[in-house]
Amino acid sequence: MSLFTRLKRSFEAFAVTERSLSIAHAGKWTVRFVLIGIIAGLGSIVFHYLCQVGLHYFMDLVAGYRPPSPAGEHHLFTSTGTPLNRYILLILPALGGILSGWLVYSYAPEAEGHGTDAAIDAYHNKGGFIRSRVPIVKIIASAITLTTGGSGGREGPIAQIGAGFGSFLATKLKLSDRERRIMMAAGIGAGVGSIFRAPLAGALFAAEVLYRDPEFESEVIIPAGISSVVAYCLFCLVYGWGSLFEAPYFHFRNPLELGPYLVLALVLVGTGILYVKSFYGIVHLFKSLNMPNYIKPALGGLCTGIIGFFLPQTLAFGYGFAQMALNNELTIPFLLFLAIGKIFTTSFSIGSGGSGGVFGPSIVIGGSMGGVVGKLFHQIIPGVVAEPGAFVVVGMAGFFTAVSNTPISTIIFVSEMTNSYHLLLPSLLVCSVAYLVGKKWTIYERQVKSKVDSPAHAGDFFVDILQAIKVQDLMHLVQDVKLIPQNMPFREFREFFCETKQHYFPVVDPNNRLVGIFSSTDIRGVLFSQGIDNLVVMRDVATFDLISTTPSEDLNSVFQKFTIKNIDSLPVVRDDDHGVLIGMLNRREVIAFYNEQVQKMKSKSNT
Repeated sequence: MSLFTRLKRSFEAFAVTERSLSIAHAGKWTVRFVLIGIIAGLGSIVFHYLCQVGLHYFMDLVAGYRPPSPAGEHHLFTSTGTPLNRYILLILPALGGILSGWLVYSYAPEAEGHGTDAAIDAYHNKGGFIRSRVPIVKIIASAITLTTGGSGGREGPIAQIGAGFGSFLATKLKLSDRERRIMMAAGIGAGVGSIFRAPLAGALFAAEVLYRDPEFESEVIIPAGISSVVAYCLFCLVYGWGSLFEAPYFHFRNPLELGPYLVLALVLVGTGILYVKSFYGIVHLFKSLNMPNYIKPALGGLCTGIIGFFLPQTLAFGYGFAQMALNNELTIPFLLFLAIGKIFTTSFSIGSGGSGGVFGPSIVIGGSMGGVVGKLFHQIIPGVVAEPGAFVVVGMAGFFTAVSNTPISTIIFVSEMTNSYHLLLPSLLVCSVAYLVGKKWTIYERQVKSKVDSPAHAGDFFVDILQAIKVQDLMHLVQDVKLIPQNMPFREFREFFCETKQHYFPVVDPNNRLVGIFSSTDIRGVLFSQGIDNLVVMRDVATFDLISTTPSEDLNSVFQKFTIKNIDSLPVVRDDDHGVLIGMLNRREVIAFYNEQVQKMKSKSNT
């Protein structure tokens, strides 16, 4: 067998081994993401069932109020026939508030509020770590809050359930913070994608909701996609396939309709600002109250009940009313009161410390305002706006974009939830305008502006900047230094040393080619020794194990070389001939240059 044949077979065997290792690695991670999807899907199934049970016994049996359900989601229990009692609706949210408040503040205070913010904060600031008890407390407290009349959504609790298990699994497997963050985000996508029957949007949402800028956490999308598909399939196997809402066959055919859609975008931004300001205004108000924390959700529930006494449609989820708006079954006053009332019931229910999501109410609020604008324009210009229900779909997407800074995932969310893909063009216009005008406000206050501002990416950002800067960009900082001939007597060097401020001394041969280097530290011990003046030449004290850099190297490599032997200055040599010295590059000046570049980049990102 020839040498060439043996080498070829060895290479092929190595390639097969590498490929096998890569497949094994991918398979291992896929199993983990599938497992996260299974747990998130089961969590969605259990949470949905608890919500149905709670609505049946609390709202229907006790208060006699049975809110309508969306077309893709039916009540699991038949009506009890109890007549409506508004006075029970008045106090029921307060009772739910005190129960959920006691549970949350006794066992997992971080489970208060809408949940998604806590997951975002864990991603950026806690290495993806979430206490294992949080999802369990969250699911029970949220079910109590939402089924006793509290206004909120299901995505926050489910996001924390999926995220909590992803974090728990990564911790048990002793994975790195980066890997824990990815698994936690995959859990968010799986939970949200399953409970809203929107697996693609769930994966995109998990990657987009982390930042205020239109930026995706790219390494999260595929893991979240795998987990979301698994969770969605499990949920639908139990509760049936199809979208959450059923929308008529809307089409966009008239470019003139973009004018009313532009008006809709501005109306949604104004409504979104009211939503964010009222929500966090109530959050700050309740935090300032001098009373036990577990009492505050009860007070918030009482305020919710007062509104619900007059506007029962603003209590609980409200998805059925969004379905009715899609079917053009509600009047303009009803839609307007539903939207405004929902803003305040959600703010009181969740802002006071209750447990529930804010995405679900946003769908109802946005759809209602879309219905109001659509119906008004249909009355004014029926030839242009022929289908007011289309504005409901676009309003859902535009409103949540305005309050969450997630334009891309929201467009997909609403398209999947309504099974309406023919309104992508007006949705894109409305979401783009809503994002640009309303980006200053967000319901997710834990979002950071971009990866530059995320502690989770501090190290990545550092390395990225260093790798983008080459030594040739710092040539103005490279200093000319005195070259020391290798045969220079020590006596002659000592005279030179007394007159220089130089700390590193390149040693060259008779042809002025770099052969070694030494520092003032290297010769300090023998500098004033007697009897070596003519016995020692500088070649004897130099080190020939040179650590140097070239103009084409990046600063990441330069810093690594600085730290190898804790040296403060590097010789810069030519790329094509390492024997030709260009000059010396000092660590202190490199650090100053890096800090200057960071400040410039931060200044640009803030403008």
